[in-house]
Amino acid sequence: MCGILGMVGTPWLDAAPAALSTLRSRGPDEQTTLRLGEAVLCHTRLAVTDLVGGHQPMRTVDGRYTIIFNGEIYNAPALRRELEAAGEVFQTDHSDTEMLLLGYRVWGEAMLPRLDGMFAFAVWDAHTRQLFAARDRVGIKPFLYAAQAGGLVFASTMAPFLALPDFPRQIDPEALRDYLAFQTVLAPQTFLREVRQLPPAHLLRFDAASSQLSISAWWRVPRAPAQGDAPDTLIAGADAAIRESVNRQLMADVPLGAFLSGGIDSSLMVKYLSEQSHGPVRTFSMRFSDDQFDESRHARAVAALYGCEHHEFSAPDVTGEVFAAAIGDLDQPLADPAYVMTHALSRLTREHVTVAISGDGGDELFGGYPRFLKTAGQFPAKWWQAPARRLIDVGLLPEAMLRRTLSGVEMLHYQRVELGPWPGRKDIRRLLAPGLVAQAQPEKTLALWRELLAEQGPDINSDALMRADLWTYLSENCLGKTDRASMAHGLEVRVPLLGQPVIDFALRQPAAVHLNGGLKSILTGLAKQTLPETVWNREKHGFSVPLHRYFNGEWQAVADDVFARCASIAPFLEADAVRRLWAEGKAGRASRRLVYTLLVLLLWLDGRGVVA
Repeated sequence: MCGILGMVGTPWLDAAPAALSTLRSRGPDEQTTLRLGEAVLCHTRLAVTDLVGGHQPMRTVDGRYTIIFNGEIYNAPALRRELEAAGEVFQTDHSDTEMLLLGYRVWGEAMLPRLDGMFAFAVWDAHTRQLFAARDRVGIKPFLYAAQAGGLVFASTMAPFLALPDFPRQIDPEALRDYLAFQTVLAPQTFLREVRQLPPAHLLRFDAASSQLSISAWWRVPRAPAQGDAPDTLIAGADAAIRESVNRQLMADVPLGAFLSGGIDSSLMVKYLSEQSHGPVRTFSMRFSDDQFDESRHARAVAALYGCEHHEFSAPDVTGEVFAAAIGDLDQPLADPAYVMTHALSRLTREHVTVAISGDGGDELFGGYPRFLKTAGQFPAKWWQAPARRLIDVGLLPEAMLRRTLSGVEMLHYQRVELGPWPGRKDIRRLLAPGLVAQAQPEKTLALWRELLAEQGPDINSDALMRADLWTYLSENCLGKTDRASMAHGLEVRVPLLGQPVIDFALRQPAAVHLNGGLKSILTGLAKQTLPETVWNREKHGFSVPLHRYFNGEWQAVADDVFARCASIAPFLEADAVRRLWAEGKAGRASRRLVYTLLVLLLWLDGRGVVA
């Protein structure tokens, strides 16, 4: 796991080493800058596989191709054998970076569907003066870029862009809109107008001679089939796919362990790891004093069942200063409260291992959220709703009646976000400065999610809802949270439930299979075969913090300060409305999630010089 930074034909080439230093935590073992004429490729390395031979940037023997790579390719050994059979000669012992480099030389972009892994990489072709880059299927690894001054800058996170002298720092109003609505920014937007995110399963080409940039998808989330596998083969099929994925992801030349919350997904990961490891699996969990958030006894039961070397950490005292520091490690605002504790767990885990296995992806791929059961068909339009909505819009009916006028996908949209284009308590326009409202285009709130729903067909059913989540909530919230929290401490986190064998199996089943008899029926059925009943027969817990207590306790002073300075920190927000929300949030009269979203935003913006 690493950090990458590159530039082609920009005025910032000489600033690359300083910008690279912002990625040091992603690659604490080695930092390298390679100047290649009009291009510069930089890399910070967290050495995990082929510790001796895997140095980057890596070049072909003839000097034509140079690669920088963040991630892991789990089927690299098999692909390496294919390349050797085709006549390619490797210089390293088992570097997956070299496999990518030579694979690109032989197969070009046709290599991408062959890859099982998490990746964001770039290859510079010195002969054609072209840069090629790609991101993995579900966006486990990040890739940001900016076309500036006739050239290109790209990096793993936003931080290097902010380190470049005079780099534009204008806010992207559409990104701000979606963040306020959905607690995270959705690709291709970022918080900076001039910086974009490469969406999951997309590739990038940049031609230095013509300064032409092109972006295209190399894979799309497929539509759900009408039927899945035979019912009597589902559990065995899931078992085989997960077992293969875990086995592939054991590759490491450094200590490896696993996060263990005590829920189904992380417990299954520990089960498979213990069956395939040569010694006790090292597991890591957090113990909370509040029973509402604590799952430690369930984690202990699983660890004992499989003879793990279990490490249980007491949840740290998240003071205002600790909280602000954790938010400061984000490269963009992300308002998932679970980030704070994932950040702390990653710091403590890194003291023992370099790689941790996580259960991320199980809820999204296998149907673990109640929202997947709420479909557009459950909210049919009634004859009186449209006239009533018009009366609300002109002020002849109270805004409190709005929810009763919504139907179909608009009702699903309303339920999904904290703010949007509706009058009343969810009106995003009340928090935006008047001059920014038109640019933010409130009517396009969460447009990507709605586009992804439409790609799945005319019916907004459970299939569409599950699959639209893969490139929105999973990629930009869950995986972004885990990547930023873990890499802040140089910890690599792997997600076997998003390995290619598991993705192929899960997407081969329609939602009716995953939701047959309850949420996440396949993984629950698998868990019932081997895991303690307390793991699979209880309500789902979130990995979070008691927001209301922190608002009126440890975080209050820090929050009071930034909310008081809202007008100067974020001139694109309506400061009076934001401060009122903070007062209401402390009193328990406003959405805690929305108040937290604003708090994270202000803490992140403070001192970064982002302007309207």
